[in-house]
Amino acid sequence: MPDHVSGPDSSLLRFFRTALLDWSHRHPRPMPWKGEKDPYKIWLSEIILQQTRVEQGLPYYQKFIAHYPSVEHLAQAPEDQLLKDWEGLGYYSRARNLHAAARYIAQQLDGQFPQTYEAIRALKGVGPYTAAAIASFAYGLPHAVLDGNVYRILARFFGVSLPIHTPQAQKVFSSLAQQLLPVESPAAHNQAMMDFGAIWCTPAQPQCARCPMQEYCRAFQEGRVAELPVKQKALVRKKRSFHYMVLRHRGEVYVRKRSGKDIWKGLWEFPYTENAVSEVLLSAGNARVSGPFRQLLTHQEITAWFYEMELPDELPEQMIQSGLLKDCQTMPFEALKKNIAFPKVIDCFFQSKDLTLN
Repeated sequence: MPDHVSGPDSSLLRFFRTALLDWSHRHPRPMPWKGEKDPYKIWLSEIILQQTRVEQGLPYYQKFIAHYPSVEHLAQAPEDQLLKDWEGLGYYSRARNLHAAARYIAQQLDGQFPQTYEAIRALKGVGPYTAAAIASFAYGLPHAVLDGNVYRILARFFGVSLPIHTPQAQKVFSSLAQQLLPVESPAAHNQAMMDFGAIWCTPAQPQCARCPMQEYCRAFQEGRVAELPVKQKALVRKKRSFHYMVLRHRGEVYVRKRSGKDIWKGLWEFPYTENAVSEVLLSAGNARVSGPFRQLLTHQEITAWFYEMELPDELPEQMIQSGLLKDCQTMPFEALKKNIAFPKVIDCFFQSKDLTLN
């Protein structure tokens, strides 16, 4: 089996294009952004759908279109409000990049969305796939999309055995995707590729028995569908333990906003330690412990415990000296979930039956 593919003949390209578009016409997949020509709405949908299932992203897309109907509205939004609207979607860097790009468009480009692939690609948070999608859907430019779905389709159809995340593979797959793209209808082709990979040529249990590509699909003909595409070894996640102190003082709760280069930048949290909570701190109030709660990130596994405490009017000296309250401020408990965004693991705590502060 070759590790690369170069120059598939024109008849094979025509077969693939024709079979793909015919399949697409027979299996429509309605979504509110399909057929959309407004680059702002396309951009919004593509950023929301990065590493997110369509079913999960759909209500967020609808909410953002309602709250921020134009790039100017998005640019003017307070960051805390934007992150609050994003809450639960994860990968919050997407929201911060979206905000930064909107401000750039509003302030530097007079609100005019970029109209070339290169200018779209230059926006913060926009990679080659997203730029190609916007360029083809909004402006009909001949740039092929290349995401996990497309890698899988191409690896199986052409029998490419290269690990898909290697530089060599990316060149091979990019070349194949671009050769397959019909310049007269790039948007329809790109959308069909994305749909075909999402609902037909799926990672598990693909519809090979009814697939219009099977006659020339190398993986199907050689019984290698389950082997392709070839991926690198699974990531090893770093395990971290967060011990959150839910401290109520004079009717309010201590919280702080995360900063720096660690996870969840811009989100809010309770003061915490990654070391075991000392008996000295626990003696500052009658602590009730809740947990564990877990959240899986791409490179990390977070386990969290929550220590709910009612502090006396005069803060205990050991609590002050611990440094736990550094950079904290207090808020009424009722305002926490209403006004600011928290990481998912804290939201799970809010929703649990263990919560006693309300």
